[in-house]
Amino acid sequence: DILIILSLALAIDLALGEPPRVIHPVVWMGKMASLLGKGAAGHSSRVQFLYGLGMVLITLGVFVVSAYFLLFYLKGLSFVAYVVVGAVLLKTTFSLRGLWRAARNVRRLLLENKLTEARFELRSLVSRDTTNLDEGHLVSATVESVAENSSDSFVAPLFYFLLFGVPGAVAYRVVNTFDTMIGYHGQWEYLGKFAARLDDVVNYLPARFTALMIVITAWMYRKDVSGACRVMLRDHNKTQSPNAGWIMSAAAGSLGVQLEKVGHYKLGDNRYRLSPETIGASLQVMGAVALVWSLVCISVGGVCFVLTA
Repeated sequence: DILIILSLALAIDLALGEPPRVIHPVVWMGKMASLLGKGAAGHSSRVQFLYGLGMVLITLGVFVVSAYFLLFYLKGLSFVAYVVVGAVLLKTTFSLRGLWRAARNVRRLLLENKLTEARFELRSLVSRDTTNLDEGHLVSATVESVAENSSDSFVAPLFYFLLFGVPGAVAYRVVNTFDTMIGYHGQWEYLGKFAARLDDVVNYLPARFTALMIVITAWMYRKDVSGACRVMLRDHNKTQSPNAGWIMSAAAGSLGVQLEKVGHYKLGDNRYRLSPETIGASLQVMGAVALVWSLVCISVGGVCFVLTA
């Protein structure tokens, strides 16, 4: 069933993309985080930390336990229903088509010299302030997002699916959603500290697998393999995140560009100018990573099918 659910989930993503927001589980995870977070205002940093820990555990319980028992019930009722619902749930934990479309839209707007519209569109990919970004930094932010989301939005969810089934992928998406919403410095630093640290832990292996695949697959589109490896090893620790630096620096090296978040980091060597075509090149690399990882996952699923047959 791992192989069937995975194959169907990939087909759903490529053919249909994201479900409507009103029924998307990730949207409801975000709503739950916002609702629970209202009770943390005005408390001390220690209380906020404990409150944030409770928020994550409660949301994990609600979504993971619900997914587990729903699939357990359906498996005994109808194998077809079990597979279809399992595939739909798995698909909501990852996104290839949505990421591809958002990045392509930014690239198109830049080619049309519509910087204001490109800045607005970029907000769907990054959390930073895009108001005053010039073309180079718009391209950089898009490429960074494409690289990092190759792991967060694809490699990692399927990694935990292979380990723990659909509930594992759902659990990863809960953790990553909380990190995205509250796992950063500022007003919610202590409230989101547990979510941020847990996200660092669960992304440790997927991020490094993704970086390694970027290095390995760079040759598929005649990118700089040696540059990807060299820059990754040199610049991976320049970002605040212990995981994102590996992926983004590997991407920067493979493309021969310098990726910069002003005031935070510079990754890679400025061999080529950042341009809208750099976004297209990054999408090619992402596509190669997605293809390789899909084949790995399908192969693992096939082996599990044979062993349990």
